[in-house]
Amino acid sequence: MVHSSTPQREPNGPRCLGSTQEINELTTVRVQDPRVQNEGSWNSYVDYKIFLHTNSKAFTAKTSCVRRRYREFVWLRRQLQKNAGLVPVPELPGKSTFFVGSTDEFIEKRRQGLQQFLEKVVQNVVLLSDSRLHLFLQSQLSPDLKQLVPGRGTFTSSKQPLL
Repeated sequence: MVHSSTPQREPNGPRCLGSTQEINELTTVRVQDPRVQNEGSWNSYVDYKIFLHTNSKAFTAKTSCVRRRYREFVWLRRQLQKNAGLVPVPELPGKSTFFVGSTDEFIEKRRQGLQQFLEKVVQNVVLLSDSRLHLFLQSQLSPDLKQLVPGRGTFTSSKQPLL
């Protein structure tokens, strides 16, 4: 086993915008534990537990666990698109109100699609640096996150929340 103080690169690892991912920096994100909220109600929805474990310097907390629903993923994707420039933002699984098959099957397919979306996002250096991604992954606050980003939303300077 060779130990080195300098980062080594994976020879055939994932590539992001022409750079290679370093072996010693790891970000794992998991979408799991779907739960139906307000079951039996006209306004029921499914939320998912998002678990993050990383040693990346890009994140302040090295582990976090939050729950998010599909529309919050939609919000995140829109925010990433605004700042990504020419970098393509991964697609989300479709929002289907009519699904042939069981509800459990639909929820699992969506969970897998959300998992793939976040895996692709955290592998991209440009998207990984977006502060709204960090709020989405590590904040317990429900995103209407738009209002939490300094200089955005309806807050005045005296009412702006501390982040």
